[in-house]
Amino acid sequence: MLPLMLIAVAVIILVCIFLNNFSTKAGVPVLLLFILFGMLYGWLELPEYLDVVEQICTTALIFIMFYGGFGTSWKTAKPVATHSGILATVGVFLTAALTGLFCCFVLGWNWKESMLLGAVVSSTDAATVFSILRNRKMGLKENSGPMLEIESGSNDPCSYMLTIIMLSIISGTSSGLGILYDIFAQFVYGIGIGVTMALLAAHVLKRRTFQKGFDSMYMVSIALAAYAIPSLIGGNGYLSVYIVGIILGNTDFNGKKSLVGFFDGLTSFMQILIFFILGYIAIPSSLYSAVVPAILIFLFMTIVARPATVFSLLMPAKKYSKPFLKLVSFVGLRGAASIVFAIMTITSGVELENDIFSVVFCIVLISIGLQGSLIPYVSKKLNMVDTSNDIMGTFSDYTENEEITFGTVSVKKNSGLDGQLIRDVNLPQELIVTFIERNKQYFVPNGDTVIEAGDNLVFCTRSFDYEIMGRLIECPLAKGSKWAGKALKEYPKNGNSILIMIKRGDGRIIPNGDTILQEGDVLVIVR
Repeated sequence: MLPLMLIAVAVIILVCIFLNNFSTKAGVPVLLLFILFGMLYGWLELPEYLDVVEQICTTALIFIMFYGGFGTSWKTAKPVATHSGILATVGVFLTAALTGLFCCFVLGWNWKESMLLGAVVSSTDAATVFSILRNRKMGLKENSGPMLEIESGSNDPCSYMLTIIMLSIISGTSSGLGILYDIFAQFVYGIGIGVTMALLAAHVLKRRTFQKGFDSMYMVSIALAAYAIPSLIGGNGYLSVYIVGIILGNTDFNGKKSLVGFFDGLTSFMQILIFFILGYIAIPSSLYSAVVPAILIFLFMTIVARPATVFSLLMPAKKYSKPFLKLVSFVGLRGAASIVFAIMTITSGVELENDIFSVVFCIVLISIGLQGSLIPYVSKKLNMVDTSNDIMGTFSDYTENEEITFGTVSVKKNSGLDGQLIRDVNLPQELIVTFIERNKQYFVPNGDTVIEAGDNLVFCTRSFDYEIMGRLIECPLAKGSKWAGKALKEYPKNGNSILIMIKRGDGRIIPNGDTILQEGDVLVIVR
């Protein structure tokens, strides 16, 4: 039995990889294909273990939430962080309430199940949106990219909290005070534990260098603990994980670049897993009766609930254009989180009159298939596509994902570069001066630019595969060392080694012969 299961898993992974390549070429949202592929396996009537399925999806969502925070640049997101936060909290409540009222008064559902469905589908999915934008290599104007990223990445905790509260109300295990305490615990414990764990983890990362591979294991354990610890005491684990991701993602530490590739692959796999499972556990016979209410709910959310929420919360700020508000209103896709929360409605043991899971399945299917496919068209129609701002348009994006790197050189007075024209500098073919920092101002040079003393030249070149080198050696200068207070040029030399950096406290120094060594310095040597 085990060999057959392993073969099935291998086939699933291989087919999903080829589906991803096909999606990029054909323009079909890849997550839709994963759902359909999961349905194919589901029709084979393989055994279902819903409790295990829920645990797998919950674990997958932990890593999606963590990397959503880890990949967020706070510098880019800061201008829109406040309003993104409002959409991720108040916006989720409004969307859930409006959707619940629609189900209650138009579809005739009882109010508890109406509000439960509203809670389940109240969050938007950042991973779905950005997989579409990245495949199309689209950038968006007016900081709408960071707005969608922060909102979509941080609104799942509120949706989760509302889902838990509504399930407790339906089951009759809650009270007024109990609900108030749940809200308090979800936010306070989630935020408090998340911030504390992130600061402790950052402290360790800054002061310890892990062996290859162990840094990713460390981050995985931090992500899992960040969810589990607050969840044990009633806190919001997803909120905690997201906060830990944001803080660590905006902290400088050794080995960060390699973690980006690791979590990019891991998160993509987790997302594939969730959407495959969604298709796998769907019951085709139940979907027919769920299609009509799902279409009506989808249309209401897309045309009424989402735009009403976005316009009412962002328009008073008077800083966003109408095309911006319309785009943010439209790009409210339902995805991984809604799937996980819908599965919770099945495994909770609560008796429901309506098949909420099948309705959510259809909503997600329509949202990804129709809404997702129209994102590029709607963005162009609203003139919100920024051709000069690709979705991966920062230096850190390229150094993390491409085979290039950036470095800087300070020009000293009377040095070989001082006073030279850029075109006269004899640079290797694959080394380019991308821009110059002069008097705290940056500009892009041309061949006639004169290099001046005090300039910082920023170079672009190919990345070097440092894995082929031996290990870097750290040599601390102990207290009382005879080399403390002496210039580096006096330090004994070895023909097979070179000193490339000095670690001094929290700082890093690129040395030259006149650099004075100090007690406590850590000399980083390539040998």
